[in-house]
Amino acid sequence: MSNSASLPSSSELLSNPDALRMPLMAAGALVVVSVIGVAAVRLSGIPISTPDAPVVAARVLQFTDRKDGGIDVTDVSTNRLVETVTGQSGFIRGTLRGLARERRRSGIGPAEPFALLAHSDGRLTLIDPSTSRRVDLESFGPTNEGEFVRMLQEQPKAVADATTR
Repeated sequence: MSNSASLPSSSELLSNPDALRMPLMAAGALVVVSVIGVAAVRLSGIPISTPDAPVVAARVLQFTDRKDGGIDVTDVSTNRLVETVTGQSGFIRGTLRGLARERRRSGIGPAEPFALLAHSDGRLTLIDPSTSRRVDLESFGPTNEGEFVRMLQEQPKAVADATTR
């Protein structure tokens, strides 16, 4: 006995709509139960994100636009220059542009610093404490994340030394 003998043909299914009714009703019920379940969780206020891993390194940074188009990155705690971003550093510029746009919407100026956090699970997060916006940098790949990792690892340079670079 072949398998095709036990399965109804498409013409038999079309001529007998009751044969499809139960599977379609079951699929529809599954969709409805899923939507209700998701709505219940979202409306209940139960947090759906995983908590951040402990912070193993942190730096409070000030990003300042330069007249030549670069960006000075200053460690706020030491008031020393960490890095000067020049050239095509598009990921850094794009990330800061998005955070600056949110600050403008909230009426907040560029003077407030950002927090760069490294977590024990290897994730790196840039947080704007003034707007509570955060960018999980590992989401953009290791090359882009590396642009910010450098800012945690760089030894601060005196601001006066920056002019000699």
